[in-house]
Amino acid sequence: MLKLRALAVALVLAAGAAGAQQSPPGAHVTPLMKQALADYPGKEATVITVDYAPGGASDVHRHNAHAFVYVLEGSIVMGVRGGKAVTLTPGQTFYEGPDDIHTVSRNASRTEPAKFMVVLLKDSGAPIVTPAH
Repeated sequence: MLKLRALAVALVLAAGAAGAQQSPPGAHVTPLMKQALADYPGKEATVITVDYAPGGASDVHRHNAHAFVYVLEGSIVMGVRGGKAVTLTPGQTFYEGPDDIHTVSRNASRTEPAKFMVVLLKDSGAPIVTPAH
């Protein structure tokens, strides 16, 4: 657990550029970096930010990754299939596992924007988001 936490902190502090990724509907995704993980062959880490306009949301999707969410601005509502939706504010976190279906991902406000960062640990070359039902 400590190794994973150290990896996440290192990724947040590292600089770099990731290739362009398609934004899910209702969100603006900005790739910040992509890094192969030498200790985990075939795996990579991708760091992105997601901006929601007031009332913005994403369709139901999955990441096929370990996804660590950190709220930077505003308030967001997150939830996965079989779990309870939670409202998060700046400084709060959320986790999605590789098998989770992300059923709720939206800005909690209809008047203020929201922004969060996501660290994804995934298969090398895999997309950051995949539509789901």
